[in-house]
Amino acid sequence: MASVAEDAPSPALRAHRGHLPDYSFRALAILAAGTIVALIVLVGAVLYSGSRLSIHKFGWHFLVSSRWDPVTEIFGALPYIYGTFMSSMIALVIAVPLGVATALFLTEMAPTRIRQPVVTVIEMLASVPSVIFGLWGIFVMIPWLRDHLFQWLRAGFGWLPLFSGPIYGVSMLAAGIVVAIMILPIITSVSREILRSVPNLQREAAYALGATHWEVIRIAVLGYARRGIFGAAILGLGRALGETMAVTMVIGNNPEISRSLFAPGYTLASVVASEFNEASSPMHLSALMEVGLVLLGTTILVNVAAQVLLRTLTGSGNRKIA
Repeated sequence: MASVAEDAPSPALRAHRGHLPDYSFRALAILAAGTIVALIVLVGAVLYSGSRLSIHKFGWHFLVSSRWDPVTEIFGALPYIYGTFMSSMIALVIAVPLGVATALFLTEMAPTRIRQPVVTVIEMLASVPSVIFGLWGIFVMIPWLRDHLFQWLRAGFGWLPLFSGPIYGVSMLAAGIVVAIMILPIITSVSREILRSVPNLQREAAYALGATHWEVIRIAVLGYARRGIFGAAILGLGRALGETMAVTMVIGNNPEISRSLFAPGYTLASVVASEFNEASSPMHLSALMEVGLVLLGTTILVNVAAQVLLRTLTGSGNRKIA
């Protein structure tokens, strides 16, 4: 009996063994999170290392110069920065209202029998390769936009600089529309999951106070889910900033800044995709690497700014409620 008692594990050892799965899972989770951070740092380090020649020669002037001339090896990324932000903003203006409205319809209004078919179509849209959207944009969307929508916009709003000037078809506006179609599934899917997570108690309380269906959606549902919807918009913005192939095919690839949305443009991702294989000089290659570094930094800054803005809005809203 004594030997059996001596072989039995102590309570401390049994407690340690019981917590071993917790420790293992915690270590695995920390390793996974650290791997993601390490990958971002590694990508940034590689881009910085490849762009040191351009950074040393142009400095901050690279970000504010509009001249891109591989022959004389003078490079400035301002037209590409402008094109990236403009096309992304156009895409968000179109995709966010449509995505949130679609998500509201699926969660609050649609009959049960049609919800799953619509969700399936949205998921299928998300799986379409970007080059397919580019081909569709070239052969279907751009001719229709050039002959109908752009003509109507210039006739009705031509007094605005955004809708003035000649119509080429390939343009900043066409690129924004294509990107909007591409980010619509992710905004819709994320918004739908956020709206589904709103407790039914929120809706029931609003109905009990005499609210109409629209008031329930506006106050109880959207008010509760606004933070998640904002996150869905940021996810869509991140996809829009980095979109390459479809934008390259429909934006016109003209490194000039124009006030008109009908004019061709260029983006950071497009210039890398278009010129990387043709870069024959070390300076040209370094400038393209710096363009990639600017795109990475822009994406990080946009996400950080969105988090700060979200916390500010949420904090101010909480203070008003209090």
